[in-house]
Amino acid sequence: MSVAKTRVAVLISGTGSNMASLIAAGQAADAPYEVVVVVSNIAGAGGLAKAEAAGVEALTVEHKPFGKDREAHERAIDALLVERGVQVVALAGYMRLLTPWLVGKWADRMLNIHPSLLPLYPGLNTHARAIEAGDLEAGCTVHIVTEGVDEGPILGQARVPIQPGDTPDILAERVKAAEHGLYPQALADFVRRS
Repeated sequence: MSVAKTRVAVLISGTGSNMASLIAAGQAADAPYEVVVVVSNIAGAGGLAKAEAAGVEALTVEHKPFGKDREAHERAIDALLVERGVQVVALAGYMRLLTPWLVGKWADRMLNIHPSLLPLYPGLNTHARAIEAGDLEAGCTVHIVTEGVDEGPILGQARVPIQPGDTPDILAERVKAAEHGLYPQALADFVRRS
């Protein structure tokens, strides 16, 4: 008898490379989760076509029609997630600051991946900041989403050496490769414990 997989939604704003790795890992027979829907705040985001190609429902809830009312936008997304029986939300390049309402609604059930070794370099421009600081390594972190930006409990990290001559773009590509291994594993571990 097979055990039902945890139903995961992935929120994206761009190309969806981490989303694609989450979908692929979730489609394995022994995976404890499956991605059942992908939602973007940007119409035509590249990740939407990738999701559809993988057989996953892909939806857009544009933020612009909601103006400055971020909570109203999030309530529209939340309604879609609830309709689809989503149990866990994974942020994968979702470039919107979340309101306390959505964070609270999905407390302890929303994950994010960040391209630094948190608590170092929360926010943006992480690779440039690591290089400028003279760090020997960079990496990525999967964490539970809380109201503070990139402050939630850490679920896993992957380390990547910083090479002489690295630019932020070169380093970003190596970190992204590490993300694609880390995020599916951290999500699987998380849902097995939940």
